[in-house]
This record gives sequence, structure tokens and C-alpha cells, in this order.
Amino acid sequence: MSDQSRVLNPTLRQRLMSAQEAAALIRPGDNVGMSGFTGSGHPKAVPQALAQRIAQSQRDGEPFRVGVWTGASTAPELDAALAQVDGIELRLPYQSDPVCRERINAGRMEYLDIHLSHVAQFVWSGFLGHLDVAVVEVAGILEDGRLIPAASVGNNKTWLDQADRIILEVNGALLPGLQGMHDIYYGTHLPPQRLPIPLVKPDDRIGEPYFRCDPSKVVAVVETHARDRDTKFTPPDEGSRRIAGHIIEFLRHEVKKGRLPRELLPLQSGVGNIANAVMAGLQDAPFENLTAYTEVLQDGMLALLKSGKLRSASATALSLGAEALAEFQRDIDFYRSRIVLRPQEISNHPEVVRRLGVIAMNGMIEADIYGNVNSTHVHGTRIMNGIGGSGDFARNAWLSIFMTPSTAKNGAISCIVPMASHVDHTEHDVQVIVTEQGLADLRGLSPKQRARLVIENCAHPDFKPLLRDYVRRALEAGSGRHTPHLLQEAFNWHLQAQAGKRMGSA
Repeated sequence: MSDQSRVLNPTLRQRLMSAQEAAALIRPGDNVGMSGFTGSGHPKAVPQALAQRIAQSQRDGEPFRVGVWTGASTAPELDAALAQVDGIELRLPYQSDPVCRERINAGRMEYLDIHLSHVAQFVWSGFLGHLDVAVVEVAGILEDGRLIPAASVGNNKTWLDQADRIILEVNGALLPGLQGMHDIYYGTHLPPQRLPIPLVKPDDRIGEPYFRCDPSKVVAVVETHARDRDTKFTPPDEGSRRIAGHIIEFLRHEVKKGRLPRELLPLQSGVGNIANAVMAGLQDAPFENLTAYTEVLQDGMLALLKSGKLRSASATALSLGAEALAEFQRDIDFYRSRIVLRPQEISNHPEVVRRLGVIAMNGMIEADIYGNVNSTHVHGTRIMNGIGGSGDFARNAWLSIFMTPSTAKNGAISCIVPMASHVDHTEHDVQVIVTEQGLADLRGLSPKQRARLVIENCAHPDFKPLLRDYVRRALEAGSGRHTPHLLQEAFNWHLQAQAGKRMGSA
């Protein structure tokens, strides 16, 4: 133990060991709950040691695979390391790693894509099987055994409560100033003992700043000194800025109509360059005293906090680029008073989202002309990342907005199609669709009315005539006039794209 050790509990100090020794305590067939959410707060050393052990075991002719449960996506030293050695039997609930994606789509890894808010209750109810091991990164262990959470909370509370054996990675590279930023709520129950969650404002604190942990379950403590993955965000391009501009103008219109207050309602934003562009657009928009109730806090929201436009932000994880992370570190006391990090079962809780009246803004792969959204599958069968928390927010939001560029693959693929190849968010949960071409407010419209608006406002000009013609012919020859379709032709768009052809070509 170094002089600067953050393991202050005498009992747990006796369980310090190497990552290799800790990984040896994980058995073939174990279900392992790993910390980590969108590139932050994941264990850095034990997964790599486990991957080395699995590779050696397989070279010796002894199969070795585990189930890997996380908060959301992690980083290459966890997902990729274990996937490369075919060490993952089942992955859940969300991933974004290219190696994992390849294994899943090749049928070599099972993948359970579920709403992020459902994971904790699924584990508590036993729907996913038994949780054998928790591997959780923390910023420190206090004298009384409580744990200082890292830069993400995710499902860590559930892992620590439910696992038989706990391995803690204590990361000395994490800022001491993180202490006090977290709000770990211990009041959830399974039906019929459930009680209302006493959270009425995005910045309410209803829990504790630390994890509770039964020291008798801790089998290993590993000290590390490794930074979280820097999230790479490219500057917003013209298309992203145009999407952001359409959304800002729409919000101004809603305020003018009296349907939104001048400070808007709590904002939720998915991860990515378009989301950051929207946040950048809010800097110059005529809204003040904003709040956020979201799952991930990224660069754009941090800038809004710094400028004073955003009063407070509630999330379950930080996901920052290098410059934003440096800014966060420089002024962590400022941010600690304005940021609350919660378990994802609270940050994504549908009832809280509905009650707060969140404005949800999420990305998508494609939308069809009737408002159904595909956010997970390419050509209907190949998983991209997963649904994440978009469904938690979309179905329960005051405003449910989905955004995407109007085309992909250098204009060969239209992201506005006759029929979505896979549906994650039905027309009943999608209120607004936005591309760089424009915005379609679908509220109060019938399917045929939605189709006309989506085509005219959101489709790329190269595809508008094809989509207009499709609707016209579907009305003439389709079997139903409520949601007109020519099924063979609708799916042919996706077959053409799958074959490398331009969508809608003859």
C-alpha cells in the first residue's frame, strides 16, 4: 500500500492485491456486474487481467466465458479486451464497442438490449439470473467502509447490493473533488412495497453521497491510477448546426405559444455531436435559468453550466472530451455545487421523467414517414449500439424529439424511409422529428398527415419525389388507407441499401 493510498478502512486494506490475483477470483460461467457508463467509471485493470486469464485458459483447451453486465457502454480495456478473447457469453444492457458489435452480429456473443431504467429491477427480481461478482471502480474507501463513487454511478449500487463477491478498483487518478457530487438513493423497493420517489426538482438530493458496502463480501481491493477514456467529439458540422437551429427555433415557438415556460423544462440530451451542437445553440438562445435531468453530462452541458445558462444538471455519468475534462478539473468546486450524479434507476426513472416534464432529445438511425423510429439496428438485423436510455425518456417526456442527418453513406441512404426496418420507438412515442432539412411537429396529426409533413420538412430533396410518389401509390393500391403501405416496395429500400445500392433506385 502506498503512502497516498485511498483505502482507509483497515479491514479492506488487508485485501489489497494485484489485478491478476483479483481476476483469479472470477470463475468460468460467473455473471459479473462491471461499473462503467459511457466511457467513465469503468474498472481499468481487472478486466484486462481477466482477459489474459481467459486467453490462457482457452489456449489450454478449457472454455472460459462470463456474463458481463454494466451500466452502459464502457471502454476498450473492458469491452474490447474481453470480446477479443471471446470471453463474453452474454452482454447487457448497452454497448458501443466495435469488437463487441462484430461478435454480436456474427452470432458469437449473446446480447440483451434493454431499457437502462429496467436493469436494476430485473436484477433484484432475478429475471437475469444470479449476479456472482461485482467489479466496481471507486474514488476511495472511507474509514467506515463507505465507498466514494467514481465519475459514473450507473448500476453500481445494485451490483454492490446483489453480488456474492465484490472486487473494488480504487483509482488514485480520480479527482478528490468528486466526493460529495453523488446522490445514492436507497429508497427503492420491488412491488408491492414501492413508495413514491421524493424527487420534485432536478437538483433535489434525496440520498447519500456514498455507496454502502458489506465488507464481508469484498474479496479483493486493487489500487489503480488510470484516467477515464477521453470522449472524442468533433466540432459541430453545418448539418448539426442546422439541426440545432431548427430545435432552438421550435423551442422559441413553444414558449411564445405558452406551452413552455421561459426557462423551458428540464433537458435530456443523448450523447454525440448533434447533441453538443444543440447545447451550443442554447448558449445564444433567449432562455435563462435552465435545468437538465439527463443520463450523461457531456461537453455542451458543461459549457452551459459554466456560462450560467444552465443552473443545475442531474445525470448518472460524466462523458467529457479532453478540453472539457480539463475545465472540469480546474473548477471542480464550482461544478460540484451544480451537478448531481445518481444511480441510473433514478436518472432514467420513467415516473420521475414524466412528472418533471422533461424535454427529451435523442439521436436515431432512421425514421419512417409515419413517425416510427429505429435507433438500434442497421438494415433491421445488425445491432449498432442499443436503445440505451432513449426509450426511458421518449415515452415519458413532455416533448419527445428525435434527430438525425437526412442521409447517410454519402447520400446513398435516406434516413427518412417508407417503413422503418426496425422499430424501437413507435409513432405513439415520437412527437418531433428533425433533420438538417427541417423539423416536423407530429403532435395531433393522423398517419397520412404525419407522412406529408415528415417528407416535406425532413427528407432530403433527392428522396422527396420518391417518398411522395410512394405515398400516392400506396393510397391508390395499398390494402389500407389509414397507414398506406406497399410492403414489398417499402422493404426493398432496405434490401437495396444492404446490397450497396442507392435507396429507391429502379
